This record gives sequence, structure tokens and C-alpha cells, in this order.
Amino acid sequence: MAKLGKRARAAQEIFGTATNVSVEDAVALIKKAASAKFDETVEIAMNLGVDPRHADQMVRGVVQLPNGTGKTVRVAVFARGAKADEAKAAGADIVGAEDLMETIMGGKIEFDRCIATPDLMPLVGRLGKILGPRNLMPNPKVGTVTMDVKSAVEAAKGGEVQFKVEKAGVVHGGVGKVSFDAEKLAQNIRAFVDAVNRAKPSGAKGAYLKKVSLSSTMGPGVSVDLSSATSN
Repeated sequence: MAKLGKRARAAQEIFGTATNVSVEDAVALIKKAASAKFDETVEIAMNLGVDPRHADQMVRGVVQLPNGTGKTVRVAVFARGAKADEAKAAGADIVGAEDLMETIMGGKIEFDRCIATPDLMPLVGRLGKILGPRNLMPNPKVGTVTMDVKSAVEAAKGGEVQFKVEKAGVVHGGVGKVSFDAEKLAQNIRAFVDAVNRAKPSGAKGAYLKKVSLSSTMGPGVSVDLSSATSN
């Protein structure tokens, strides 16, 4: 068996056998164990009782974290004319149409969120094989295909997080930084869990929320008591 590194051993000593703890206790453990030289992201992973291979069991949505993500989000917008000007004024990092499509097709993707006006979706559709696997394809269900580009850009810049269930029935996302105040992290975590609960699909049978785990970028995970993970 491979030996654990110094950082891993230290984290293991802090976490011990902790499992099914409260959100507050999990946050305290993660903050105490974080030892990387950068401000680690606090990550959440939720195991759901769904099979996303079935359309009526797909889970996707968006949540506005009350305390932001602590991450600088680069936003690209497909728009022309007045809407392009609106996107730039709202703080979009990249704005374009055919020129932006060619840049992406050339392999240059320097953004974390992609927004498009409805009239440009036929153009954006050509990029499905590139943007789709990266979860960057604009989608009206999460508000990234819209004429209100100003609000969409401001939301993306202000702490909005998209989520989508993966093949194994897992949803994950970043809910803040280790440097955040513990109470603010707890609020973000519960907001994320509540949003995923609200996105429960019609085809979900049996237990929907099976497990919630928290970790930092470089640290081990700890499972959270489900009753503590929601704000209700």
C-alpha cells in the first residue's frame, strides 16, 4: 500500500473517523485541514437517486450563492449590435458572433460561462461538440439563452453556479473558498443543496438525496448529515 504524504497524513489525523457530521462541523474540519499554498475551493458532491440516462430523471439547474463563489468568472457572450454593447457594459469578458465562433473552433476557450441571445443559437449550435462536453453550452433552462444579457452576465459574475447531474447520479460544484467565514460557507452549502432539491425531476423514485460530502480542493472528504444539509 502506498504511503500517505505528509499533508494527507495531517489531514487524516484531523478528520479521524468523522462521518455524517453537521455542516458546521464539516466546515470546521475542512478549514482546519486545509494546508495548500493557495486558497482552496470548498467542494460539494451530492449522490442522487436518479439515472440521468432517462430524460425524466435529468437534474440540472442554477443557484445564486448568497456569499458568492470567491472565484473570478470569465464570461463570453454571443450577441450583436445593442445586445453586444449591453453585454460589454455589464462586464462580459468576451463578446462576439462569427468571430467568437471561429476562435472557439480554433481551440481557444478562455471563459467559464457562455451566454447567447436566442437569435444567435443557430450559430452557437455548431459548437455543440466543443462546448457541450465542457458544460459550457448556453441553455434557456439555466438562463444562459436570453435577451436579458445584462442580468445574465451580472449573475454569472456575482456568484451564480450551474449544476448538472453526471452519469453516476452525482452533482458537484464549488461553494466558496476555505478563507470564507464559516457561517458564510454554511449558508452557501445549504443554498446549493436546496437548489438541487428543488430541481428534483418527475421521474425520480425512492430516496432522492442519498449522500452529501464536502471537501477542499486538496483535502479529504467528509459526509454530512442529510438533515443538517438543508435550510428547511
